[in-house]
Amino acid sequence: MIFTARSANGWLSRRSFVEGATAGAVGAAIGRSMAADEPKLESPMNAATDRLTHLSEHLAVYHGPINVGIVHDAGKALLFDCGEGSVAGVLGLLGVTKVDRIQFTHHHRDQACGALELVAHGARLGVPAAERPYFDNVSAYWTDPKSRWHLYNQHPHHLMLAEPVPVADTYADGDSLSWGPAEMRVLATPGHTDGSVTYLVEVDGKRTAFCGDAICGHGQVWELYSLQKGTQTTDYHGFLGARPELVRSLARLKEARPDLVVPSHGRITDDPPEALDALVARLDACYDKYVAISALRHYYPKLFEEYAGRGDHLPLRPGKPVPDCLRHFGTTWMLVSEDKSAFVMDCGGPQVIEEIRALTERGEIGEVEGLWVTHYHDDHVDAIPAFQQAFDCRCLTDRSVAAVITNPRAWRLPCISPSVCRVDRATEDGESWRWHEFQLTAYHFPGQTLYHSGLFVEGRGLRMLFTGDSFTMAGIDDYCAHNRNWLGRGVGFDRCLALIEKLHPTHLFNCHVNEAFDFTPEESRFMRANLAEREKLFGDLTPWDHPNYGMDEPWVRCYPYEQRTKPGEDVRFRVGVTNHSAQPRTATCRAVAPRAWGDAVTPTDWVSAAVPAKSDGELQVRVSVPPGVLSGRYVVPVDLRYGQWSLPQWTEAIVVV
Repeated sequence: MIFTARSANGWLSRRSFVEGATAGAVGAAIGRSMAADEPKLESPMNAATDRLTHLSEHLAVYHGPINVGIVHDAGKALLFDCGEGSVAGVLGLLGVTKVDRIQFTHHHRDQACGALELVAHGARLGVPAAERPYFDNVSAYWTDPKSRWHLYNQHPHHLMLAEPVPVADTYADGDSLSWGPAEMRVLATPGHTDGSVTYLVEVDGKRTAFCGDAICGHGQVWELYSLQKGTQTTDYHGFLGARPELVRSLARLKEARPDLVVPSHGRITDDPPEALDALVARLDACYDKYVAISALRHYYPKLFEEYAGRGDHLPLRPGKPVPDCLRHFGTTWMLVSEDKSAFVMDCGGPQVIEEIRALTERGEIGEVEGLWVTHYHDDHVDAIPAFQQAFDCRCLTDRSVAAVITNPRAWRLPCISPSVCRVDRATEDGESWRWHEFQLTAYHFPGQTLYHSGLFVEGRGLRMLFTGDSFTMAGIDDYCAHNRNWLGRGVGFDRCLALIEKLHPTHLFNCHVNEAFDFTPEESRFMRANLAEREKLFGDLTPWDHPNYGMDEPWVRCYPYEQRTKPGEDVRFRVGVTNHSAQPRTATCRAVAPRAWGDAVTPTDWVSAAVPAKSDGELQVRVSVPPGVLSGRYVVPVDLRYGQWSLPQWTEAIVVV
């Protein structure tokens, strides 16, 4: 039976916990961090997240922003993860005056951002051996240009600690540890991160598994984007690529036969086999729906050999001949008019410029009159500055793309290029103009990425839709969750497919594919039906009220992501929040100034904003850089309260002093 601490009026609130934790410096220290202006959450979860659950005489779980395991004995405690540190405020209720050890399941910031406060009061940190550098050498990540530009790999994930913590011990699969009345064994359970571990704790006659984010309650995971991982290719092409690894970890966890499984997020489960089996089944079902219409089958058929010939999957369409008014090289399509004028789409490398010059020298084309940008990815924009020096023409693209490519330092996105491009005309959705014998119409086309455009070209009896990288003959290019591929009617690929149904193009073009192709109306309807089914299936797989929260990592983001400043100046940035819910939400946030700026630096004031349903909201944040701060690159995390969720250090901005 599970018992929970209660006050005379019901569940103990966090403030009650802090007020009760007067025995010892640890509780007092964290009590100071829980300022009087801390915002309330919108729902009863404000109380529910503050519950202390007694699993047995010596074992408890604190339900803060994450679930923190507590083994306690003789006034001391060993913790499993620590979240933002507010767990210290409840330890007095257990007779604890000192945190002796903290054992971490994985390196993500929400698991460990409160560690330094606890270390200052004597806690000893133990971490997965494979992830030690992500605790005590985080600057190697934050200062590496590979962690900032041309992002094709998501491992390690950027939810890295903002500042290092001292590591005393490391643990690998099979290691054991005795502490007080508890015996512990380490079980490697990679998936959510490459080095994730589970701690199997034997105490008071029970075996309890503290599994981090391997599972989130019955049949669910906390989010999906951390499962992005490449196998035969980079992580970029690995949607749910860590699924097989996670499934093996879940099998190992099941074989360990715990009585209880305690996830970092979600509910404690007292029927582990059923909860774990349900998660495996849902992961398999979701992956099957992904494969059924995946464009990746065109590029890497060997990745999907086990699904070949499935009657309930979209068949691969044959290619079509390319009209003679087009040229293709690299990731560039070029439209050539009857008088040999050229309209170029994308420029990813210098070879494109060389090819155009060669065509000019051979007399196959005349003047280059325009450049269209399909999306911001580096293999489409890296050479645009050189192109703009070589050819005096206007650059046009959708407004969403223009925002990224004209100021890439302000964004953190997959495949982003540091190249700064000039955009002469940012188009609106449906904007149309004449170019020689062709009618061109621009569309916002949130397919492969949210920041994407489509160009519809009519003329010479052709109806040609240039879709960037959003489709192949095999289906949709949604193989990188970090690209912000939203599910839902009228958004993401559903919007793109609805546009295809409306425009009836004779030819579709992908920047990486030499042939043209098309889809029948039946195939378009099949893909839209698949996406509608995914909205339900992926919704069941995650604990959020819409699956996009678990799919769309940048639903909370800082703008500008990176900026330069000087000591003594204020830094201002906006925290953007996408409300994927069907109801309005209140978002509240604050910035957490780096400790390296001085002991007197405290988090900023909380700011709030109402965000209407299915829309974006922004919160304005200002951070003061103290005089005398050393030059360097600093990570400024942002705490978020959103609806029922408390999300410590959920996103970050970079400040270069």
